[in-house]
Amino acid sequence: MIRLSVLDQSTVVSGRMPDTSIRESLDLARHCEALGYARYWVAEHHNSDSQAGTAPEIMIAAIAATTHRIRVGSAGVMLPHYSSLKVAEQFRVLEAIAPGRIDLGLGRAPGSDGRTAFALNPNANTAADNFPAQVRDVIAWSSGQPLVEGHPFRSVRAQPQGPSVPEVWILGSSDYGAQVAAHFGLPYCFAAFITDGEGAAEAMSLYRDTYKPSFRHPQPHGAVCVWAVAGETEEDADRLFSSRAMWRLGRDRGLFVPLPSPEEAARHRFTDSERAHVERLKERSIWGTAARVGARLRTLAADLDVEEIAILTTVHDPAARRRSYTLLAEEFGLAADPRPAAAE
Repeated sequence: MIRLSVLDQSTVVSGRMPDTSIRESLDLARHCEALGYARYWVAEHHNSDSQAGTAPEIMIAAIAATTHRIRVGSAGVMLPHYSSLKVAEQFRVLEAIAPGRIDLGLGRAPGSDGRTAFALNPNANTAADNFPAQVRDVIAWSSGQPLVEGHPFRSVRAQPQGPSVPEVWILGSSDYGAQVAAHFGLPYCFAAFITDGEGAAEAMSLYRDTYKPSFRHPQPHGAVCVWAVAGETEEDADRLFSSRAMWRLGRDRGLFVPLPSPEEAARHRFTDSERAHVERLKERSIWGTAARVGARLRTLAADLDVEEIAILTTVHDPAARRRSYTLLAEEFGLAADPRPAAAE
């Protein structure tokens, strides 16, 4: 059975202030927990008018403190911006807040432009080259294990220690992350929503073929993250999709702007080239009724041989976003949480 999870970028939408997106994320996390989703991951972006989630570690703390069961994590912490020790400490604190429910997803991409990456860490370019070593140190510090022999910080421990540890993941949109995950024996999630699926099969095959079993993960665990939206009807889903189509036209030109509403998209006068671009995007995207989306997701999971799919749904109306996740939970027969949602 396919495990369904959620990726949330705290998308900024037209007509509402970016801070609203943060509160909408908190509401959606509780909603998805009640529906039976396995994980709720939050993204990291900087200096963007499109995504408000700049600090996943803070979002995780808020979500973990107001939910009961769902695993909560990062997708991901952009490790070259930070000290490995500090990241391990943050996630050890999160593990103390919600024992057994914290995922530490690590990525190598900047999640921003080059100038912003430099503002976050003047040594970002060098740090990106040291990503595998950083991952090695995060694994050791977050799990309470000693660092490698001869490490200058071998005597340093990441507190607070406890009986459980965060689950470390590697995230990526190329075969580089697949190789890192396989080398360290970690779960791996391919960001197909970034590449429209291109490279996913190759990355997942490489991950499984080169996987080195670890103590915590004797077998590989592959996942894929996709953009998808479900509507009550095909027409409803098409209308919701129009916001993403309009936004992607800008993104593919290097413009990162708030997500437009379907009404704003309907008023746009598309050129012939824009219309052709949208049609190509629609062919590659996953949208429609819950049955249609469910069929696409099942086929994708079988083709990639993955155990888990994380779903990113960016639509203008928060109620429509919640409804999309509800429809897919029903389509896949997720076990709803019988407990009431944590107090808001």
